Amino acid sequence: MDQYFKIVNNSSNRPLLLICDHASNYIPPTYQKLGLTADQLKEHIAWDIGAAEITLQISKILNSVAILSGISRLIVDANRDPSDQKSAPEISDNITITGNKDLTKINRENRLKKYFWPYHNAIKKQIDYFEEKLDPYNNIPIIFSIHTFTQVMRLVDAKKRPWDVGVLWNRDPRVADILIRELTKHKDNLIVGDNQPYSGKEFYYTLDYHAGGRGIPHCAIEIRQDLVNTPEGINYWATLISKILNNIIDNSKIHKIVQF
Repeated sequence: MDQYFKIVNNSSNRPLLLICDHASNYIPPTYQKLGLTADQLKEHIAWDIGAAEITLQISKILNSVAILSGISRLIVDANRDPSDQKSAPEISDNITITGNKDLTKINRENRLKKYFWPYHNAIKKQIDYFEEKLDPYNNIPIIFSIHTFTQVMRLVDAKKRPWDVGVLWNRDPRVADILIRELTKHKDNLIVGDNQPYSGKEFYYTLDYHAGGRGIPHCAIEIRQDLVNTPEGINYWATLISKILNNIIDNSKIHKIVQF
C-alpha cells in the first residue's frame, strides 16, 4: 500500500468534511506488529473501534467527503503534534509497545514522512478545494472529526467512564454548542460530556492545525466503544449524528470564517 489513507466522495460539494484520525489498526509487515499480538492489535490502543464504520455511514447518508487514516496510531498518531514523543508511544494503556522502544530521530521522521504528512496533506488539499469551489465567504465547510473511546482504562482504581458520548472543542464553539445541546435533549437520555472524557483544549491537533488557525467551523465527537461494537450500535450513532449534522449544515450562520 503506497497511500495510507482513504478518501470517500471526494467530488461532493456538500460543505462538510469528515475526518477519522484513528480509523485503522493496520501495521505494515516491516514493523512485525510492533511486538504485539493479534488480539492486542484489536484493542483500543491500536485504533478507535467503530470510528471508521461510523464515518463511512455518515459520509453515505449526507453525501459528504470523508478522509480516513489508514495506519495504526501506534505507528504514528495522526492526532498528535509530530514533535510529541507520545505520537509513537512506548507504552499504551499499560501495554508495552516493544517496536517503539528507543526510536531514533530518523525512525520518527521516516514514519512522519510516509504516514503522517500524506494524510494531513490530503486533508489540506480537500479544504483548499472547498475554498476554491464554494463561496469563500458564506459557504465555508464544517470540519468534523470522529473518534471513539474505551469505557475503562488499565489504571489502578480506574473507574468506568460514565459518558455515552463526548464533544471536544477548543476555541470555536459554533458546532460544539449545537451538538451538545441536541445530544443532551435526545429522547434516550444520553450522558454527554463537554470536553469529556478528553479535552479539546489538549487533544485536538488535527482540528487545530487544519481548521482552528484558518477560522473554519469545526468540532470532534467521541463515542463510547461498547456502544458501537455492533452493526446496530454503529447504525444508531451514524444515523443520530447525521441528523444533527444535517441541521448544522443548513445553518448559514456557521459557514463563515471566524477567528476565535
